Amino acid sequence: MVIAVIGAGSIGRRHFANLEALGEKAELIGWRGFGQAAFETRKDIEAVVIATSTPIRLSLIEMSADKGWPFYAEKPLAWRVAQAEAIHDAGQAVADRSMVGFMMRYHPAVRDLAARDLSRVYGFHFEIGHDVRHWRENWSFAGSYAAEPEGGGVLMDLSHEIDLALSLLPGLRLQAVDSVGHEDFPNVDFATRLHLSAPSGAVGSVAMDYVSPVSLRRAGLRGRDEVIDLDFLKPETRIENGNDTKITPYAFDRNDMFIDMMRDFVALVRGQKTSENPLMPRFDRMRDSSLLIAQAWEARRFSGVVDMDMS
Repeated sequence: MVIAVIGAGSIGRRHFANLEALGEKAELIGWRGFGQAAFETRKDIEAVVIATSTPIRLSLIEMSADKGWPFYAEKPLAWRVAQAEAIHDAGQAVADRSMVGFMMRYHPAVRDLAARDLSRVYGFHFEIGHDVRHWRENWSFAGSYAAEPEGGGVLMDLSHEIDLALSLLPGLRLQAVDSVGHEDFPNVDFATRLHLSAPSGAVGSVAMDYVSPVSLRRAGLRGRDEVIDLDFLKPETRIENGNDTKITPYAFDRNDMFIDMMRDFVALVRGQKTSENPLMPRFDRMRDSSLLIAQAWEARRFSGVVDMDMS
């Protein structure tokens, strides 16, 4: 039996290589050469990894659910609420054996924070930023999915941060979304900040941008008993309570998150024991995340433009 990886871009190739590293029989299929009608007749498919662009997710999830094939779908699933609802409805038949690709839920620092009592947190922020022109080697923003007016922009591209906030503070409600655009790319957000509130009354923000001259990725939680700061680029967590400070460094390879998550996916597919990560992004648990991301994209309010040469 074969695990088919549909989509041969960088993320598809990563998943394919990781499956092979785990000793699994995998097949990498480029989207341009993919024939769905012929693929649906195959009898050797055990599961499907969907590593295509966001607009293609629904039809492949419908196909997988109809055939009884568990799927691992890359994030984000949708940029509009109706799309997100349709996707989650379509995948129900295999939802408890499928996953959404929010691999940051496997970051050791995130898992450590999830194990703490965060009920006394009253403020939070999550932030990621970089100069998009220098982020990816041999990559053109103008020719990428990120430049598309429907489903493009930094909010969708870096939606990990929204899911991270929700994974640690369940039940977040969206209050407002402020964005900065670019004159050459209408309806594409280059910097976006979500204003959010938690059921506990905590308030905070998630900020993403394509503009920062210094790459950064960090999070902060402010509580009655302690102050927590997490720098994902070091990576390390700093926790202060007024009496002492504890700094915890994390030495790991970024691909470890992908490997650990793919290992859990294969276990889900076969009904085997998983790592029991409480943050596991199993498809049947991810509707709230998909909806929050789509709600935020639809709620963007553009307040200006950034002067940034994208030629």
